[in-house]
Amino acid sequence: MRRLTFAAALTITACAPAAPEIGPEIATRAALEDAPALPAIKSFAAPRLAPADVSNADLDRDVLDLGFTLESGRNLPVLTRFEAPIRVRVLGATPPTLRSDLDRLLHRLRTEAGIDIARGGAEAQITVQAVPRSEIRRHLPQAACFVVPNVGSLSDYLAARRSALLSWSKLAVRRRVAVFVPSDTSPQEVRDCLHEELAQALGPLNDLYRLPDSVFNDDNVHTVLTGYDMLMLRIFYDPALASGMTRQEVAARLPDILARLNPAGEGRPAENLGRTPRAWIEAIQTALGPGAPEEARYGAARRALQVASAMGWQDHRRGFSHYAMGRILQTRDPDAAYAEFRAADRIFARSPRTALHRAYVASQLAAHDLARGRAEAALARIRPHLDIAARHENAALLSTLMLLRAEALELSGQVSEGRSVRLDSLGWARYGFGADWAVRAKLREIATLNPLKGGPGRL
Repeated sequence: MRRLTFAAALTITACAPAAPEIGPEIATRAALEDAPALPAIKSFAAPRLAPADVSNADLDRDVLDLGFTLESGRNLPVLTRFEAPIRVRVLGATPPTLRSDLDRLLHRLRTEAGIDIARGGAEAQITVQAVPRSEIRRHLPQAACFVVPNVGSLSDYLAARRSALLSWSKLAVRRRVAVFVPSDTSPQEVRDCLHEELAQALGPLNDLYRLPDSVFNDDNVHTVLTGYDMLMLRIFYDPALASGMTRQEVAARLPDILARLNPAGEGRPAENLGRTPRAWIEAIQTALGPGAPEEARYGAARRALQVASAMGWQDHRRGFSHYAMGRILQTRDPDAAYAEFRAADRIFARSPRTALHRAYVASQLAAHDLARGRAEAALARIRPHLDIAARHENAALLSTLMLLRAEALELSGQVSEGRSVRLDSLGWARYGFGADWAVRAKLREIATLNPLKGGPGRL
């Protein structure tokens, strides 16, 4: 299940007083009709993600923890996967970009993970069904999308939802799986759902916060399958493994498999990151999730930092704790929020595996610099992270960084270049944020940070 809340938490919000959210039913919608048409939606070309960069000692542990535990913490008795060629069909009122994004994903799974998977018809093993977001939230309020075994449609799922048919722990082999994605959200959100849920339909069912460069992590920093994820799926489908193997049987075969598939990881020192306690997970979910009042969110962010400190963490989880606190403090104490984001950036800077984390933080720091009138500082922060966002195919983050850059350029007197960058960002914004009204709302949100455009020039 993909958590909607963290995906939303990792997009920038206005650090200055924000313009009201503008949606299709707001009266000001009519004023947008005279606005110039937005440029065509953009899409990413060939994947440019880096290959996995991980010790085999760490990878061995990751395979077992991902493959033999559910997100709930419940242990799985045996390994399960598909044991025959996999075909995927699509149902529902699909958004225009869904099928092309699915085809790109299937191509990557074939070429990078070595899985025999392609589009198919009615007898397909995996069904991807696009349904209204309201339908998903009615059944799973905190999910953007989800995956279940042994059904082939939403009607099948509803008929079986209180039965053992949907239990992953009772499977011996995977034969039929359904993935449900939203039909009425942004192209990027639909694509992100395809990547995460199809990966779980094929392989690991667990998420681990200790993984810095994987979609198998509930922080939702990564939105498309990484080099690490493709290696994980290649391991799952290695001929030396099979459905029905116990944890001990898989563990006995892993050293030879990892030496063959990841020779660069042989002999490399393990990071051996410690476990993630439930108290930290619950605190992060409360701090960045929906529904909690402001004081509860603040208290939860404090607890997350306290746990991170008590555990002695210096890895990305400590950085993410500072990031969460920065998010909470933005409106109540902007200077303190800025300090938290800088602390997060220092931690994320320690490893190339957290480059994307730094790009998220850069958007927050640059927004603060822009609002304070520090155009050159904002430009310097943004510049190194534009290619990172593009390489990870995160159009929402890329367009946000570009829009911030456009405002900083204009603030520094480079008005023509700023307008050009803004125009170039809009095609990515259409992919990342979806509807025209959402793109225009993002434009206004970031424009409010610019002191030259009536913004307060401070947070």
